[in-house]
Amino acid sequence: MIGVAIDVGGTFTDCLVMDSKGGLSQFKALTTPEDRSKGFLECLEKAARAFGKDIRSFIGSIDSIFHGTTMATNALLTERGAKVGMLTTDGFRDELEIRRGFKNIRTSMYNLLVPPYKPLVERYLRLLARERTLYTGEIETALDVQSVEAALEKFAQEKVGAVAVCFLHSYANPENEKKAAQICRARLGNDVYVTASHEILPVSGEYERFSTTVVSAYIGPIVSEYMVALQKRLSELGFKGNLMMVRSDGLVQSAEHSRRQAVTLINSGPAAAPTAARFYGGLLRRKNLISVDMGGTSFDVSLIYKDEIPTTTESWVGDERVAIKMVETHSIGAGGGSLAWIDSLGLLRVGPQSAGADPGPACYGRGGELPTVTDANVLLGYIPTDYFLGGEIALDAERSRSAIRKMAEPLKMGESEAAQAIYNIINSLMADQVIELSTKRGYDVRDFALVVGGGAGPVHGAAIAELLGVPEVVIPKYSALYSAFGMFAMDIGREYTHNYMVRADKLDLDRLESLFGGLTAQAQADLEESGAKASDLVMNRTAQMRYAGQFHEIEVPLPGRLESAKDVERVLKAFHARHKELYTFDLRERSVEFRTLSLRATLKGARTLKLVPLARGGADAGTAFKRKRRCLFGKKWIDTPCYDGARLAAGNLIRGPAIVEEEATTIVIPEAFVCTVDKAGSYLLKRR
Repeated sequence: MIGVAIDVGGTFTDCLVMDSKGGLSQFKALTTPEDRSKGFLECLEKAARAFGKDIRSFIGSIDSIFHGTTMATNALLTERGAKVGMLTTDGFRDELEIRRGFKNIRTSMYNLLVPPYKPLVERYLRLLARERTLYTGEIETALDVQSVEAALEKFAQEKVGAVAVCFLHSYANPENEKKAAQICRARLGNDVYVTASHEILPVSGEYERFSTTVVSAYIGPIVSEYMVALQKRLSELGFKGNLMMVRSDGLVQSAEHSRRQAVTLINSGPAAAPTAARFYGGLLRRKNLISVDMGGTSFDVSLIYKDEIPTTTESWVGDERVAIKMVETHSIGAGGGSLAWIDSLGLLRVGPQSAGADPGPACYGRGGELPTVTDANVLLGYIPTDYFLGGEIALDAERSRSAIRKMAEPLKMGESEAAQAIYNIINSLMADQVIELSTKRGYDVRDFALVVGGGAGPVHGAAIAELLGVPEVVIPKYSALYSAFGMFAMDIGREYTHNYMVRADKLDLDRLESLFGGLTAQAQADLEESGAKASDLVMNRTAQMRYAGQFHEIEVPLPGRLESAKDVERVLKAFHARHKELYTFDLRERSVEFRTLSLRATLKGARTLKLVPLARGGADAGTAFKRKRRCLFGKKWIDTPCYDGARLAAGNLIRGPAIVEEEATTIVIPEAFVCTVDKAGSYLLKRR
């Protein structure tokens, strides 16, 4: 049986195929923004041809498809979501707009001229239901069905595409909210996407819960429509396996369940990149890693410390608060397709706007006329015009030259000088993002290895490391399909949460075990629905904890069942130690509160990922020499040796300046670096 991982990005759709022996084959196609499933299926068609099969027999042999996509994120950021109606507890319709007093989060809180926040649900569509549940879970006022019916009449008149049901304290007792959601689904049918806050984020904090639920409703119809259509097309082509979606928390879950929780697909693709970094770091016995992923549209960075992929519940996507657990990444509009432009002060800028897949950079010859980072790399000699995607796309250097000339002339710069300025600017922007997650948080980048992914990443990886002073760069063998590779290394499962707010000295161990028992039963039921057995599940417990009076919480692992005061004391010691590790101090004299319980349920042994080792060779890489090409390094044009990545062997050593041409990417080795090929086929670059 065959496994497939497909990552639909802003410019390229990446496809990695794992055969029955564990061998990997890579394929790429341009993303099709008007219908992303076209690029998805085009990749599968390429894979079928490579395996000598027709598309139907190839798809019929696939066991599982792991799928990551930026569709949910893009729909939210570009405001292409559904018209949403919100049904909420009487008296709380403005909770979404008050939003704890937050202004636009990218401006100073003291800036009085910030335009007011525009909620995803306009006020006239935030309608009220008469009901009240107390924080204890006691229902003070039962749901008034007539008030719900009246709201649904209004929603029907306004032709809303989605409804978010958000009641006060539904995390403590969802009875009223469940009933309201059932009425909505029965009355509105399948044409309207309905979601409820207890299904999305069953934790305290009305604003965070309401905002996250509304975001899920806003993008829900687009996500659901895409997935239903994709499943139908795959089924028509004979697919009988499992379609699994990458979640924002770094896990993989069934498509059916992901449809019901659309918000969990935000950052779906980028969430897989740190898993890929940790896999390659494990091969090299490196536990401190900086993962960077530079594609055609965006640049994503994540910091892995002591082999731990960081997650957060404090995310903002655009202006929207999204409080589900997400893999912590920083993203900016910096990719191969990022546009160079001149601002109102006459200064050269790069990004965040992108040429995307259509029309793409000028050198693609698809109608693009504006200069991009890829065009600059072509002029600098870093990217081969005759071997882009293995020669599938022939690049036109003259189109790149013409595009950059239009920008260079107003700046009184030569074409090569302008190209190098674009290269340096984009590298500085990306280095700044690494500093945000490392140096500004107290980490020394010299203690980390830089793991570089994305189709454009290996062109810039060493230059970023040089700016930062990072001593070692790792460019994985499948770096051009970085996130897709990470999907094979991810766990299949889900995370479940339940509020339990209590001081540690008042902790009821029997109640704690009862709550975890309920989460365990829910996890078993959900994963059995996907065909898994309860005996195949691995359960990991954690608790969100804080010092009394604090606002932010820390997640602490729980060692299975807590049976005594000594067990609780061990958890408290772990909390103090973790607090000190994160913030350099602890407050052992202050009482500690438990806030939220979490259960991470995953399938054990779902898939073992092993790389086929390269044949061993000596230090001399001469047998892989391909040609020489003039490249601009610093102020010097150098006849630079270029090597064929497919012919390199483990142990080969390449001194910079040099270029390695892979089928799906290009590795640039500056003069200050030496590159060694390891047995996994990765490129290890170290500063001399």
